[in-house]
Amino acid sequence: MHHLVINLPRLCVVNILLLAVILALFSGCTTVHQAHSNLQLDHSHSDPTAPTENQDWAKQQLVKSPRHQEWVKVKYKPANASTEREVNAFVVYPEVKTKATAVLVIHEIFGMSDWVQSLTDQLAESGYIAIAPDLLSGLGPNKGGTSDLSTVGSSAIGTAIQSLPPDQITGDLNAVADYVVALPSANGKLAVAGFCWGGAQTFRFATNRPNLKAAFVFYGAPPMTGSQGNQVIDKAALARISCPVYGFYAENDMRINATLPSTIEAMKGLNKTYEPVTYPGAGHGFMRAGEDPNDKNPANKKAQEDAWKRWREFLSRL
Repeated sequence: MHHLVINLPRLCVVNILLLAVILALFSGCTTVHQAHSNLQLDHSHSDPTAPTENQDWAKQQLVKSPRHQEWVKVKYKPANASTEREVNAFVVYPEVKTKATAVLVIHEIFGMSDWVQSLTDQLAESGYIAIAPDLLSGLGPNKGGTSDLSTVGSSAIGTAIQSLPPDQITGDLNAVADYVVALPSANGKLAVAGFCWGGAQTFRFATNRPNLKAAFVFYGAPPMTGSQGNQVIDKAALARISCPVYGFYAENDMRINATLPSTIEAMKGLNKTYEPVTYPGAGHGFMRAGEDPNDKNPANKKAQEDAWKRWREFLSRL
């Protein structure tokens, strides 16, 4: 560390004032730089260990819901495994008189949050059986999921999600999908939707589940192949998609948006339905931020409202 030695008797009043100003500016710049360093620009790549914000507002919405909500344990035996795996999933049922389409919800990198549960409830409010699996099930210190991992520290959830084996993610999603479409109140139709990290997993799940009716990708990357720093669109994976893919993207989210031109080109070349929409002024995570009463960007709220309207229109056509 360098020390600044000042001979005060030799400084005039002007020089002392000038020094004070310089030191104040330096301190201010350091504070600003630190604040910017702590910003989480993209949940899935810049800082997966950053803790999620308080979501009491989402919890309150969930508590006020009149719909039937329950946690279920979905068990299945992974390929080449000697024991079963158990996935905890949150299910909300619509108040309807006919059998309903099911929507599989894939959470953000923050895991099973209050907001994810609230959004699942909102899907049920719109008339769909909504189910959201906790893909961190069994990974906590007490064999619990997201809430159990949160007791370890702020980095545990993001680190655990980044370490999830792709085959396990697919196995969990398929098992939960099989469970929900077999419910007596389900009509057999299934759509999938995911956000941030879950948006990327939604795109990927569409390449592995042939009987999906639709995939709704919220600011998630497409399947990629190649080494780190030299990745390209995985056209072989996209070729396996058999359902329409609808994209919801934020204007201020270039890391994701940079992949859109090549994704559009690849899907078009494969004769696949891919309809992306980018919402002006919105930032990554606008579906959650748009509901957060503490969010300062009005474009997020508008994007969230417009995206819900578009999403419901597509769902109603299934």
